[in-house]
Amino acid sequence: MRIKTTSLLTSALGLVAFVLPAVQMTQIFVYGTLKKGQPNYSRMLDPANGRASFLGRASTIDKFPLVIAGQYNIPFLLNIPGKGHHVQGEVYSVDDQMLAFLDRFESIPDMYQRTLVKLKVEEWAKEGGATRSPGSAMEAFVYSTTTYKPEWVTLQSYENYDAYGDHGLEYVTREAREDSF
Repeated sequence: MRIKTTSLLTSALGLVAFVLPAVQMTQIFVYGTLKKGQPNYSRMLDPANGRASFLGRASTIDKFPLVIAGQYNIPFLLNIPGKGHHVQGEVYSVDDQMLAFLDRFESIPDMYQRTLVKLKVEEWAKEGGATRSPGSAMEAFVYSTTTYKPEWVTLQSYENYDAYGDHGLEYVTREAREDSF
C-alpha cells in the first residue's frame, strides 16, 4: 500500500517502519557572526531554529567588499561584484525551518537580501552525501546587501571576518543593543 506523505513498510521480520518524506535542504554561505567561533554561531546549533550541518569552507569566486559598519559593527557583504576581496566563509546545509529563521535573523529584505553566490571550495568536511574537491566551484545562498549607506563603499574591506580580530571594531550582540537594528 502506498501513501503519498508517509508510507508503511513491513520488513522481513514483520516490523513496521515509517518512511518520512525527504527534508528539503538549502546550502548557505556564511562569512560573519554565524561562523564557528563567532558571536552568533550558537544560533546555527540551536535545534529550536532548525537544522544546520557544516559542509566545508569556501571563498567567493567574485570579489566583494566585506565591511564592518553601523553603530553595532556588523559585518556586511556589499553586493558589488568585482570590488573588495575573495571573501572566506563556511558552507552549511540548512533545513526549511533554519532557512526561515536565518531570513528573519538577517532582516530579509530590509537589511540583507538572500542571493546566490559562486564559491570556490577550500576544504570539504561533510562525510556521507556529496563530496567536493578543493578548488571546485559550487553555488550557495549568501546574505548580502544592496541597502547600504553610500559611505560604506569607502570603508576598509576584509577577506575574512573575525569579531575578535585586530580591527578594533567590537561587534555588539543583539542582546546588548539599546534598540533593534
